[in-house]
Amino acid sequence: MASGNFVAYYRVSTKRQGASGLGLEAQKSAVETFLNGGRWKLVADFTEVESGENNMRPQLSAAIQACRVYKATLVIAKLDRLSRNAHFLFGLKEAGIDFVAADMPEANRLTVGIMALVAEQEREAISQRTKAAPMIAELRASGINSRSSLAKALNERGVTTARGGAWTATQVARLIAAQN
Repeated sequence: MASGNFVAYYRVSTKRQGASGLGLEAQKSAVETFLNGGRWKLVADFTEVESGENNMRPQLSAAIQACRVYKATLVIAKLDRLSRNAHFLFGLKEAGIDFVAADMPEANRLTVGIMALVAEQEREAISQRTKAAPMIAELRASGINSRSSLAKALNERGVTTARGGAWTATQVARLIAAQN
């Protein structure tokens, strides 16, 4: 059960998500559910519209400062809302504040470290999929349409899969299906 002072930090990646409230509403709901029923006080909340790749986060800095002033715990909806960069997440420990992720309230430094590495891997996989998707669009526009021909062309251009391997027709089909 939550108790003490809390500062909430919410982050969405795009202005469209921020304007729509879709990502923010889900995060706020997760934090409220986590705090529900405890003896706690939400002393401040901060919202940022910024890519997870950008570690320059004025609102997060303000949230950390508020945690120090109020002797509060930083509460976030999900670990990946802070960052998908392991070094960045490990650096929070140096900030001298406690933080808790509503989706993993029992997490300790070990599990946060492991999750930070997993989040970083996912960020890299997203980047690879994004890179491959425009390349596939270009290849299709040039007349290369079969899954096996697309896989061959990606491999010839040095584009690797999210796991760093070679493309197969099945992987190309999955990527195309995910885009639709």
